[in-house]
Amino acid sequence: MAKDNKETKKPKFSPYWIYGIIIAIFLGMQLFSGADGFQSSSSTTPSQFLTYLRDGDVQKVEIVNRREAKVYLTKEAMEKEVHKKTKKNNLFASASQVANYQFEFGDLQNFENDLRKTIEENSLSTVIDYETQSNVWGEFLLTLLPFALIIGVWIFIMRRMSSGAGGGAGGQIFNIGKSKAKLFDQNTEVKTSFKDVAGLEGAKEEVQEIVDFLKNPEKYTSLGGKIPKGALLIGPPGTGKTLLARAVAGEAKVPFFSLSGSDFVEMFVGVGASRVRDLFKQAKEKSPSIIFIDEIDAIGRARGKSNFSGSNDERENTLNQLLTEMDGFGTNTNVIVVAATNRADVLDKALMRAGRFDRQIFVDLPDVRERKEIFEVHLKPLKKAKGLDTDFLSKQTPGFSGADIANVCNEAALIAARQGKKAVEKQDFLDAVDRIVGGLEKKNKIITPAEKRAVAFHEAGHATVSWLLEHAAPLVKVTIVPRGRSLGAAWYLPEERLIVRPEQMLDEMCAALGGRAAEKVIFDKISTGALSDLEKVTKQARAMVTVYGLSDKVGNLTYYDSSGQSEMGFTKPYSEQTAELIDKEISDIIEKQYQRALKLLKKNEDKLTLLAEELLEKEVIFKDNLEKIFGKRPFDKEEEQPLAVE
Repeated sequence: MAKDNKETKKPKFSPYWIYGIIIAIFLGMQLFSGADGFQSSSSTTPSQFLTYLRDGDVQKVEIVNRREAKVYLTKEAMEKEVHKKTKKNNLFASASQVANYQFEFGDLQNFENDLRKTIEENSLSTVIDYETQSNVWGEFLLTLLPFALIIGVWIFIMRRMSSGAGGGAGGQIFNIGKSKAKLFDQNTEVKTSFKDVAGLEGAKEEVQEIVDFLKNPEKYTSLGGKIPKGALLIGPPGTGKTLLARAVAGEAKVPFFSLSGSDFVEMFVGVGASRVRDLFKQAKEKSPSIIFIDEIDAIGRARGKSNFSGSNDERENTLNQLLTEMDGFGTNTNVIVVAATNRADVLDKALMRAGRFDRQIFVDLPDVRERKEIFEVHLKPLKKAKGLDTDFLSKQTPGFSGADIANVCNEAALIAARQGKKAVEKQDFLDAVDRIVGGLEKKNKIITPAEKRAVAFHEAGHATVSWLLEHAAPLVKVTIVPRGRSLGAAWYLPEERLIVRPEQMLDEMCAALGGRAAEKVIFDKISTGALSDLEKVTKQARAMVTVYGLSDKVGNLTYYDSSGQSEMGFTKPYSEQTAELIDKEISDIIEKQYQRALKLLKKNEDKLTLLAEELLEKEVIFKDNLEKIFGKRPFDKEEEQPLAVE
């Protein structure tokens, strides 16, 4: 055992050692090359040298490279006490004699004049030699250095490009066609499970069946069943499609490849198709496995659209490769593709057919019961007040997706913390809903008294008309505090309907026009404050006429195309005469409801004024205030609490 430990401690051989040895050899040759080898001479000064020269101690002077002088002493001078220190320089002398002294002088001409003058004056026999020395290895290394740097940088870049680890598109140019999918398997910690997915019972059931099939395939194949090729999650944004896929990754005991549709898109031609091939190759090697493609509409759009140039479309090539991998020759039935999109109408029909995406799982907005379950999941990490009613909260958020509910819980916690509370209370959640739906309150916004009065009557008009109409959504509260881009807001209780009847739509339109009608009744003037109301009413009226076929004059016709093909059309699907009829019918519907609102408000002008004055005084009024003025609303249904803003 000890022997094994010793062996493991041995340093591993590295090619960098060879590089280091070669560099050390070159440096050694550079340092120790030259005439003197390993020896060195004592240094002196020109004036001291002239003293030695006058005394007759100098046998030879060697001028090197016109800037340095080497001094060789006579044998008699070597015995003098002043020169004995130079004897140590001769320890390594072998083939050539080593200079006793060396020094650098300034100007060569002046030095030569001084040298010759001294020799002549003292009748000396000193020899003067000239020598030019060059460092061959040093010059060779200097010549080689630029090439070595270029080669080194090139090797470094090539190694970085060809390395499989890390980096983006610029870090691994040779791996650009490789898949960017992130792999999750049993060794990867994925905390999300189906318990964390609240609501979505139908979608969870279908996805769980896919996971169960991969865990226990014999249960299904024994009856002759085949595993589905793919499942497409369709639904509005924020409903939990990606969360459902993360739960699959956490629950499945098989490799799970996750990536986005945009990961296939690259500026280079052929990269998308290459990445699709590599993705399915990896998945087949680890089969059974699951591939999850988020936002598949990035590559799955219908072919032939928006390709007016007639050139080769890289996105279409990627889609073609995906279609071939999902259902073509050589496909593997043990690879399931799960995809998510909120734009199913733009996907290619070949991608949607059975055999590719066998199952289309609709992930709709949650209803009241599902919203309660979602609230319970997101309330777990919060320090909430005792007795917090999740039923009440779920009824206050109609039309909210799972992501919206998560935002409400987080916003409520922030509001409670901002106010220094120790727990999140019911009012914090109501304030959070108001903040998300209506926007941030702007109490410091500058508004004149006349404008404030106009806003008060406008909002009071909405509240009055909605209170008096049977099918209009009843009111929860009205405020004239500026919020978001609006100067005032009214919150209503819309009924969550699956089918909407004409009288319900007309009552809602009449209530929306109540604000402008109130301005006309009280001030005999109208303003631009009804822009959002008019936009909503116009869309509703157009939908009644052109989409739902609720107009008697136009008839039972719809010009809505669910396939999305009409987006590419350059002509209207109706004649000019029909267009005039549609425009007139839309205008008539809106005008009729406006006159209806005027009639209601003129009849209840005194109550409208009382309501507006109370709104000016309190700035925020609730359902109780309206009951004191108008009496109890006869159309109210018990326990109906959903909340929306108008």
